[in-house]
Amino acid sequence: MLGGTGFVGRRLVPRLLDDRYEIRVPTRNRSRNRALLVWPGVELVTADVHDESQLRRLLDGCGAAVNLVGILNEEGHDGAGFERAHTELVAKLVRACHDAGVPRLLQMSALKADADNGPSHYLRTKGRAERVLQAESGKTLAYTVFRPSVIFGAEDSLLNRFAALLRIAPLLPLAGAEARFAPVFVDDVAEAFARALANPATYGKTYELCGSEIYSLVELVRFVRSELRLRRAIVQLPHWLGQLEAWVGEYLPGRPFSRDNLASLGVPSVCTTDGLAELGIQPRALSAVAPTYLGAGTRQGELARLRRAAGRS
Repeated sequence: MLGGTGFVGRRLVPRLLDDRYEIRVPTRNRSRNRALLVWPGVELVTADVHDESQLRRLLDGCGAAVNLVGILNEEGHDGAGFERAHTELVAKLVRACHDAGVPRLLQMSALKADADNGPSHYLRTKGRAERVLQAESGKTLAYTVFRPSVIFGAEDSLLNRFAALLRIAPLLPLAGAEARFAPVFVDDVAEAFARALANPATYGKTYELCGSEIYSLVELVRFVRSELRLRRAIVQLPHWLGQLEAWVGEYLPGRPFSRDNLASLGVPSVCTTDGLAELGIQPRALSAVAPTYLGAGTRQGELARLRRAAGRS
């Protein structure tokens, strides 16, 4: 499972263990991801998945590959980092699957991924990765693609990031405030992967994954503010000022926001088909789940905070 140490991977691993799969998870830093070792049936392997020879060896004896790798920002500014992490890695993975005789591949994409017309490097390279799958999988590799909207959960990087900002800032300037999302719960995404893995009816299909509620970005931030019981001003920025904020964000430590992020907000992250329903999954609403980890003083919220402080988010 590529990306098995990330946000979705940490929920998908135990879900697949429930179905009695054995799981091999590559990582560049084994000590940082020791928490996965508590699960019987998980093999944590130090490897660089971008090295094609190592990737091929990782697939030895495997019946399926799962690719959850994705980045929201790159080190540079020209799209090369997105191309490497998304498109080039998928091309290597498909070749490795063919070489190792792996017959099944699940691919994490993104809602509104579009190889030609995506407004951002992120969405274009996710779209090009899908194109690689379609062109190169052939008859021996059965793939399924998942396109989620923004994903929420106790260790998410969306609601928790705004929560952190709202706790320290009396005023929050917000670019792309009218961008629209249908946030989907991380456990529902993991369930979709698990149900599709051994189901031949999902071969060659793409599933859009959305929650039951639609929010604008400013509505999400107001929701977080309300759950934290804070009095904070939220200032919606005009596009030109949002561009300036995004440009500045690219040069701040950790790159909290970028022009590519802002460009991605230009298309609504809302489903046109109901992939969860097709897989027999009833989505859990953000308004019901998020208060359990955002609410001031909740045990889950404190556990999520401690995980982030330990570098596990």
